[in-house]
Amino acid sequence: MATRKLQPQLKVAMFPLFAVGHITPYIHLSNRLAARGHRVHFLLPGPTTLAKLAPLNRHPHLITFHPIAVPHVDGLPRGAETTADVPRHLIPLVFAAMDATEDQFRSIAARVGPLDVVLYDSSMWLPRIGREVGFLTMTYGIVSASVMALRLVPSARLAKGMTDEEMAMTPPGYPPQSAVLPRPDEIKQSRIFAEKFGSVSLYDRIVTSVSGCDAMALRTCWELEGVFVKYVEEQYGKRAFLTGPVLPDLDLGLGLDEKWAAWLSKYPRGSVLYCAFGSESLLQKDQFQELLRGFELCGRPFLVALKPPEGCATVEEGFPEGFAERVIDGEGGRGLVCGGWVPQLQILDHPSVGCFVSHCGFGSMWESLLSDCQIVLVPQQNDQIVGTMLMTKDLKVGVEVEKDEEGWVSKEKLSEAIEMVMDEGSEIGRVVRENHLKLREVLGDGNLQERYVDGFVCQLYDLLEKC
Repeated sequence: MATRKLQPQLKVAMFPLFAVGHITPYIHLSNRLAARGHRVHFLLPGPTTLAKLAPLNRHPHLITFHPIAVPHVDGLPRGAETTADVPRHLIPLVFAAMDATEDQFRSIAARVGPLDVVLYDSSMWLPRIGREVGFLTMTYGIVSASVMALRLVPSARLAKGMTDEEMAMTPPGYPPQSAVLPRPDEIKQSRIFAEKFGSVSLYDRIVTSVSGCDAMALRTCWELEGVFVKYVEEQYGKRAFLTGPVLPDLDLGLGLDEKWAAWLSKYPRGSVLYCAFGSESLLQKDQFQELLRGFELCGRPFLVALKPPEGCATVEEGFPEGFAERVIDGEGGRGLVCGGWVPQLQILDHPSVGCFVSHCGFGSMWESLLSDCQIVLVPQQNDQIVGTMLMTKDLKVGVEVEKDEEGWVSKEKLSEAIEMVMDEGSEIGRVVRENHLKLREVLGDGNLQERYVDGFVCQLYDLLEKC
């Protein structure tokens, strides 16, 4: 790439995977860059997804959304735009559709003028275009560095269809304590990386994307995952630029619904259980019902935000028999179940909320660490399982709900885990509470996020000057 004269204002393009859990952190980083005066061109599927996420754009004079028409792929439902719009077995078709957007990307890139850098996470063809057109390409990983280290580096052989005995071996040179023998449910979940997502496996897609880019960025910080970051850097032979957690501010204008705020305020400080598994986790009806029975068994007030279970149009259709009468309508209405989007940051910030039962998606993991809540984890997918290992084995800031060999979570085990952290006399509760407090004092530094983004911008300038 020819040496260029850098302008004070960077021109950045964002092209995340067509998944809400990926698009959202890219928007948060875009807001941080725009707050520093940089121009961002953001490519995302439209029109539905664009309309849904447009309110997150806090700097519309500097951040321009460019809608991408999702190409037709045999088997992909009409109108589907993101992975959240399709059942689990059709998600590979979303990757295939995104692979067919190269011409649209080229057209938008030509229209907006010369770009400095494009951040992406799964489009393997972007480095080639970058070399042809003359912009830098940078993968931006929104999963934890621990997931990258254990599953998504060139030597992570767990992903390549090996036997269970071979998969039970610790990856060579892997240093953190989390590198323990995989559990049966983890081995089963690891198979996802060998599945085809578009034309290649998910493992090969990510490793190829990172290997081919000019630089890689990770949504984490040294204070949390330094040992993992160093291992990823060694594996790929390139430096990782860290952005920090890049969480949105609480003043997004997305206030807590008055009904929920009034309901939460009925209860003492730190007494309410809050449960959410992200925008894409879809539970079987029997597991959904068992979780609700577990919250009922605890005897504590709870707010549950889960998608309607498989086969149900609403959460109410999935309620256990008599549940609404006993817990929502009866007992003073100590239970509240919501099947749609909720302002999670605002809920976690409410003084009445004392425990977060989470799937340990990376965004939720950060939000739990920066909250005052006790942390109980029920991982659903591979990256969440690895994140849970980080939280429970390395950081020791939460507890995981024990599952049987088939991955089933019983109401008794859920209730036990919650009581383990909520009971003031519990030794485990004391340990995780103290560890969480120490880490939150570091991560909760009001200037930490700003320092990381400032450093990230400086690194971009340095990288561009060398090209």
